[in-house]
Amino acid sequence: MMVNVKKNTISFRYFVILLTFSFLFSCKTKEYYNYKIEGKKIGITNEKGENTQIENYVAPYREHIKKDLDSVLAFSPETLDKSKGKWQTTIGNLLAQVVFELGNPVFEKRESKTIDICLLNHGGIRSIIPKGDVTTRTAYEVMPFENALIIVGLKGSKIKELATYILTERKPHPLYGIKIFADKNALTVKNIEINGKAVEDDKIYYVATSDYLANGGDNMTFFKESTLKFDMDYKLRNMLIDYFKKMDTLPVITDEKIILE
Repeated sequence: MMVNVKKNTISFRYFVILLTFSFLFSCKTKEYYNYKIEGKKIGITNEKGENTQIENYVAPYREHIKKDLDSVLAFSPETLDKSKGKWQTTIGNLLAQVVFELGNPVFEKRESKTIDICLLNHGGIRSIIPKGDVTTRTAYEVMPFENALIIVGLKGSKIKELATYILTERKPHPLYGIKIFADKNALTVKNIEINGKAVEDDKIYYVATSDYLANGGDNMTFFKESTLKFDMDYKLRNMLIDYFKKMDTLPVITDEKIILE
């Protein structure tokens, strides 16, 4: 009887030790690893007829947007293209005039000042205005970016830097309200007129431009250095749409801003 009790006691001790180790190992945090990644293509079109509900939900909104974008606002008697013209283009002339005409009343009302000239960038024009009907979509294609109107105050001495930049770039950047007279090789600025008068070095002139250029875009550092800047909170594209709405037929503007003598 004593022998059996001893054996049972020893067995019980081994059992307790084994149970303890089992418990410790079972409490160890398991580590998981990704060993396989599976993907599934979910179509957003109804090619397989699997998204008709989404299509039916979106369709009315799409049609409403298309109707707004394709509504006719004006008529263009000819195609206005930025690629036709060395120093000026018909589309560039129009855009600069639009920004000047629609921006000036806003600037006058808010700051009791008037815009003297407008300068935009040739690269910012992203499409033509085709001959025929002009729509809201046209404005989005010509100016797809969210650039807004900024008025920058520049001294006459900086206006001269602006004119030199124009000649150096040799691109038909959109201009309005300014005439730059240069030598026949377009290397040197001879004279600059704003509102029909020669530029005065110490006078402040207010230049309408985009927020991108006002911050020195396209290497227009003469804008970036200015501390006189007024944000009109008016997107250039919206200005173009507003102009289209009030016009029956778009003008074809061929005025020369760069005059070689």
